[in-house]
Amino acid sequence: MVKLPRKNMKKENKALIQKNKKMKYYFNKTVSGTFEDVIEKVTKELKDEGFGILTEIDVTATLKKKLDIDFKKYRILGACNPPYAHKALQAEDKIGTMLPCNVIVQEINPGIVEVAAINPMASMMAVDNKQLMEIADEITAKLKNVIEKL
Repeated sequence: MVKLPRKNMKKENKALIQKNKKMKYYFNKTVSGTFEDVIEKVTKELKDEGFGILTEIDVTATLKKKLDIDFKKYRILGACNPPYAHKALQAEDKIGTMLPCNVIVQEINPGIVEVAAINPMASMMAVDNKQLMEIADEITAKLKNVIEKL
């Protein structure tokens, strides 16, 4: 089925762009603790919200191995909530290009660690799909909850 442009699409797009400019693309919090302890805590909080970790990228080790660069402790966790991922894929089959939800953990200073999670509402602004926006809204609330509980 071909989607026809809606009336006032230009006006709607302008409003959406303005809203998106004000919306941060991530949520974050800085906490005290060791890097590994914070990763364990984040993983537990994600699990409590129904997320599993599909991927874990050790940026520090990768940069050392590939470029011989010493970089701070930095890890990217690819978090997935399977029921919501399934709903999202049913609503929009190309949405897999934006999955999973990334959460970063980085050591700012010894004993000071920042955790940041993608804001799904910000990334979904590029997709014109009401059903998907509802799913993104629910996932946003879950990820915000994870960050707030740290």
